[in-house]
Amino acid sequence: MTLDHMNKNTEYLNLILDPIRVCARYKPKLGQGASSGIALKEFQAMYRTDHFYHWMGLDNPLMYAAHKAAGGMTSVYRQIGIGAERLFRQILVDNLGLTEEDVIWSYEVPETGRRKVTRKLSLDARIPLDKVQDQKKKEKISQWIQTTARALGVDQRIIQSLSGIVFEVRQGYKSKDSKRQNADLTNAATAYTKTYLPCVAVLSLQIDTDIALRYTNAKWVLLKGSFGQNDPYTSVYDFLNEIIGYNLVTFFERNSTVIQHEVDLILRSLLTTDEK
Repeated sequence: MTLDHMNKNTEYLNLILDPIRVCARYKPKLGQGASSGIALKEFQAMYRTDHFYHWMGLDNPLMYAAHKAAGGMTSVYRQIGIGAERLFRQILVDNLGLTEEDVIWSYEVPETGRRKVTRKLSLDARIPLDKVQDQKKKEKISQWIQTTARALGVDQRIIQSLSGIVFEVRQGYKSKDSKRQNADLTNAATAYTKTYLPCVAVLSLQIDTDIALRYTNAKWVLLKGSFGQNDPYTSVYDFLNEIIGYNLVTFFERNSTVIQHEVDLILRSLLTTDEK
């Protein structure tokens, strides 16, 4: 590996690990609104002065550990997702000659109410075709857009107008949160009006079947975390490798031991009352 590749590998690794490391400092809030969370001693003091909780034995340090683990696990998934978003954007920047501004996409919608205010909504990444400098990659991306849009049943007139792709990047998607799904469906509709093809890029295989169907019915392209089939139309890893020009599978395989070690340390810290 050349020095440049080593530096880039380190940069990408930190993009994944830095958000995850935040989880090691997680403390449960326990409905108290404490921005930094509640420490074990505060937890016990609070629960011991609550007669009912004390009678029930809920001031047990293991109950604190359970709260810490439950919230911490959610935080781990969330932070892995944040790292995935950052890594995905940087891969587009480095391999397509795009700027940080090029890969960001947002739009404003009016808020309900008397005041004339707007709310900014955004997706995680963007490929504007006119900003891609490499002509061969530009042609590959354009062909990919047309092929996937036709497979989704998008009208040919809309396909001809598409000028790029916008991405929602997830580590996995099992949530049945209808509000979140409805917001994504609105994002897709808006993306088409702005001449972008909307794509959900899930780095794992963890997506609920019903959710997947709802998204594809709404004309989202769905890329999942399979690989090895040379199918850039269904695999996020094959898409990145064959269309964008970066082998993310090789990156993860090369760095898996380091990442697993970091996550192991964090999980151990979440599954104990030890606050050292």
